[in-house]
Amino acid sequence: MTQVKNIIEENWLRNIILFLSSQTISLFGSSLVQYAIMWYITLTTGSGLMMTLFIICGFIPSFILSPVAGVWADRYNRKMLIILADSLIAIATLILAILFLMGFDSIWLLFVMAAVRAFGTGIQTPAVGAILPQIVPKDKLTKVNGVNGSIQAIIMFVSPLVSAALLGLTSIEVIFLIDVVTAVIAIFTLSFFLKIAVHEKANTKQTTSYFADFKEGIHYVSNNPFLKQFFLFFAVFFVLMAPAAFLTPLQVTRSFGEDVWRLTAIEIAFSIGMMIGGAVIASWGGFSNKVKTMGLASIMMGVCTFALGVVPQFWFYLGLMTIFGLAVPIFNTPATVLLQERVEEDYLGRVFGVFGMISTSMMPLGMLIFGPIADFIAIEWLLIGTGVLIIILAILLVRNRVLLEAGKPVSEELKV
Repeated sequence: MTQVKNIIEENWLRNIILFLSSQTISLFGSSLVQYAIMWYITLTTGSGLMMTLFIICGFIPSFILSPVAGVWADRYNRKMLIILADSLIAIATLILAILFLMGFDSIWLLFVMAAVRAFGTGIQTPAVGAILPQIVPKDKLTKVNGVNGSIQAIIMFVSPLVSAALLGLTSIEVIFLIDVVTAVIAIFTLSFFLKIAVHEKANTKQTTSYFADFKEGIHYVSNNPFLKQFFLFFAVFFVLMAPAAFLTPLQVTRSFGEDVWRLTAIEIAFSIGMMIGGAVIASWGGFSNKVKTMGLASIMMGVCTFALGVVPQFWFYLGLMTIFGLAVPIFNTPATVLLQERVEEDYLGRVFGVFGMISTSMMPLGMLIFGPIADFIAIEWLLIGTGVLIIILAILLVRNRVLLEAGKPVSEELKV
């Protein structure tokens, strides 16, 4: 363990630059393809059902795989898992590009592609969450996660614009090939330039089965008061966030007009807010107690959700979307760092697997509740109601003694 700590302290800046650079390149290519496929399906079919099927195909594999992938992230070399996930997605995208170039351009191939990409993401996400504490000193985790949030926001801002421009200038097959190239660059960078020591559990002979490791991870979560209440908060929070996350475009078309520029504007405003928020949390670092930082961001999002239901002017609406986006990294970053600091290294992958399962399932579950209701009750009322509930939930968060205790700063040696 001393050797690992020395490696982190000596090489962490070089390693994190290489790691984030490779992930940024890969994520940019993936985002280009994601938007290109969505718009291709929309323009080709004009069917809401087809878009729903595409979203389902991109959701279910990640949800099912997250707990299993969490076990893999604890049993095996996390860097190699990330490389394998990128390779799987790149090979599938290359095959799809070749099939499309040969004239086999059935919509169902795009559904299969969405499922394969979700499968790769399901493998990659717990590994990425668990590998950062291997690369970065604990006192730098907030800054690094904040910077990573800003990078992802920039990609969210740029990729739809670039994808739209490329679709206007060339074919979807070219965008597929661009994604393959970006994935190859990321894989090459991770393979030959990034040196990360394999974590202790992956270095030892595995004496238990996958299922035993999975059960052990569930037992670890269920017997940890902090993790139980942390995940319960997130489950309720994500359900309540569903109207703001999914129904605001529909609200804009109903209340302010069906102009495409309005839908584009709210996405841009949200992305700009996220970029600013990532920079703020990276430079500020948040309160010394991370749960208080999460509470502040939760109240900001609750107030914005409520206000989105009552604001009369579209320009005010855009301002609220910007503030909303700003609050997201201020909320996400301390939450991620809290897990990275407080969870034992041998369980990080499994805990992030459970976290991924909650984060990918609760919002769609919320849509099953609020989506049908939106056809009978004005979306504004749903936003007002969920906004009030989010504010109440935020107050309960900052009054929760277990979570507040976990949110306190920890020393380099401390692990709860």
